[in-house]
Amino acid sequence: MKRLLWAAVLLSPVVTVAQKENKNEIPYQIQGKIVQQDSPTKLYFRLRKAGKWMTDSITTPDGSFAFVGTVPEPMTGQLFASVPAGPDNPIGRKELSVLYVGPGITTVTVPAIGEKVVASGTPWQDAFNKLNTRTANVDKQGREVAKEYQRLRDLKDEEGMKKLETRFDQLEASRKAILRKYLADFPQSPIGLYVLNQVAGYELNPDEAEPLFNSLSKDVKKSPSGKQFAARLDLAKKLTPGQPALEFSQNDAEGKPVSLASFRGKYVLVDFWASWCGPCRAENPNVVNAYNKYKDKGFTILGVSFDENKEKWLEAVAKDELAWTQVSDLKGWANEAGKLYGIRAIPQNLLIDPQGKIVAKNLRGEALDKKLAELFH
Repeated sequence: MKRLLWAAVLLSPVVTVAQKENKNEIPYQIQGKIVQQDSPTKLYFRLRKAGKWMTDSITTPDGSFAFVGTVPEPMTGQLFASVPAGPDNPIGRKELSVLYVGPGITTVTVPAIGEKVVASGTPWQDAFNKLNTRTANVDKQGREVAKEYQRLRDLKDEEGMKKLETRFDQLEASRKAILRKYLADFPQSPIGLYVLNQVAGYELNPDEAEPLFNSLSKDVKKSPSGKQFAARLDLAKKLTPGQPALEFSQNDAEGKPVSLASFRGKYVLVDFWASWCGPCRAENPNVVNAYNKYKDKGFTILGVSFDENKEKWLEAVAKDELAWTQVSDLKGWANEAGKLYGIRAIPQNLLIDPQGKIVAKNLRGEALDKKLAELFH
């Protein structure tokens, strides 16, 4: 089940590092003011560069603050304030705003910690503000539903959670419709690729994404992210049903190489997962049921783990009773098979036919059983 990422804050600790000037990057500046504060406030600004979180911090005695740094291209970053830690906020940080930084000065006004932040000053921030105005209502509803879903999860109310899943899907569809309309209204928007990435999601549909990508400005398409998206689009076309699966080989727990080609003659589900992935572990019982039901009819599974710790990987295999072939290069998100298939989120899977062609992608729960029932009726 797809989920909207309504809350942008990650609760894991963040390493603070200095942002070094890079001649190949562009500088950004943030100048801001907390209008009302009773005592000095520590602020943090973080963004993601080269796959790593980069965080800067400052303590402002009079409310004035500034952040400077470089980015490979205009991008989003998060502005946080240090607040008292509590059960619901163990790291003691509150997100004040998501900013879209680029060349020039982004001006930020914080009326008070917890009140709505106003940011402006660059074409990227202004376009981002326009987008946020359009999505504000659906985003608010999404946060409310997500909060209720978490409450039901804490209560282990499976029936209540299931009822909310339809609402999640409705809100996701509404939000994507708004994003598509934004791209249609502003095809030359400087944040067009950011919007397109949200429409495309982790499971990029080339038939939907390619026309939207082609409508973007030349400058946006030539940006680093534009080139990355073009590569994703290219790969997605190669991974559509009917195309031959991309071959790979990885070692099993005993260090013996296992190739995808060795499964020819059977339907094989290539299942990308990890021991630390909660949604993967929650899906495993469905995969086990499918395996037990169809393993004697020409169906098998090849598990590809994104683990780094071999012991935890094998503990999860044993605990979840995953009786099929498992492989991993123990490189985590840098798993070579994962990179080959452009995996950006897990769980994900591909169903491959006896001739080595892709039949379907990301079959979960009832969808997996239904597809297998069609094949083995």
